[in-house]
Amino acid sequence: MRHSDPTADDITTLIETQMHLEGPLLPIFHAIQDACGFVPESALPLIAGRLNLTVAEVHGVMSFYHDFRKTPAGKLVVRICRAEACQSMGGSALSAAVLDKLGLDWGDTTADGAVTVEAVYCLGLCACAPAAMVGDTLIARANVPRLERAMEGAA
Repeated sequence: MRHSDPTADDITTLIETQMHLEGPLLPIFHAIQDACGFVPESALPLIAGRLNLTVAEVHGVMSFYHDFRKTPAGKLVVRICRAEACQSMGGSALSAAVLDKLGLDWGDTTADGAVTVEAVYCLGLCACAPAAMVGDTLIARANVPRLERAMEGAA
């Protein structure tokens, strides 16, 4: 079902798999995103109804956490650290160059669905800043050529 439009039955099944947990809202979001690649807007009323919450409450929680997507991500996700250590070591210029090169803003996906660029707030490589992640590969002392090589290798 990944990166497809899930049915209401698909979403309901995913919701039910998490209902045994205490505080199941975040695990429900994770289950849906893991299965579908994103949390579709159509899932919010189903989640709200099952948890006896308002759609606004469910939406508020989802929008608070940057890891949850409303639309499918590109085939390759590039994350660039925006925390202070990385910014102080050139992360802002790196971000600007990558976004400009791809013609994107934060969180956007290229028109062909190939690449999504996301901001993250620490990848744990502060001593080797700036840091980025291409797919599942961490990149220390990131620069545009390193990111380009990693993106080519991941394609």
